[in-house]
Amino acid sequence: MTAFPGESPLQLALLTISNRHTEATDDSGTMLVQAAQQQGHQLCQRLFVREDRYQIRASVSNLIADASCQVILLCGGTGFHAKNCTIDAIVPLFDREVPGFGELFRALSFPKIGSAALQSGAIAGIANQTLIFAIPGSLDAAQLAADQLIWPQLLAHTKPCNFTSLLCRTGTCGATETDPRTPIA
Repeated sequence: MTAFPGESPLQLALLTISNRHTEATDDSGTMLVQAAQQQGHQLCQRLFVREDRYQIRASVSNLIADASCQVILLCGGTGFHAKNCTIDAIVPLFDREVPGFGELFRALSFPKIGSAALQSGAIAGIANQTLIFAIPGSLDAAQLAADQLIWPQLLAHTKPCNFTSLLCRTGTCGATETDPRTPIA
């Protein structure tokens, strides 16, 4: 049950993209897990993936193909440092990009960090009825993206529109359409 009456919980996966963080040191990931659970959503997987475009792409591809995963959050590896490759890894997987996400994230970041917002990588897209968000790994940036952009869009009562109807499948959210990832018997 979600924190909001009438809402159905979504299945989320969290991938922390880092060469150094573990569950014990991942403050941003811990905050995202707790916030998702407070929203009433369920964590279906939490993974730590090295900053390697092919490991990231493989992990995200597996989750996209998993019918039980509706939302993927990638935290970290989105900046302009040479090792940051999250965005390059996932863009080829998108069926459709959500261009407004990165634009709004940078606009919301600007009052806090000024022109450094230009280097704030954030992107979202949809692949196989799975919503994918990639956000910076800093605690402040992750909290900003989650609170102002991600969580509101994962609530069916957010008007005039939200992403929940695109994520609903047979057996979840009360939807009736068939999930293309479900094998035909």
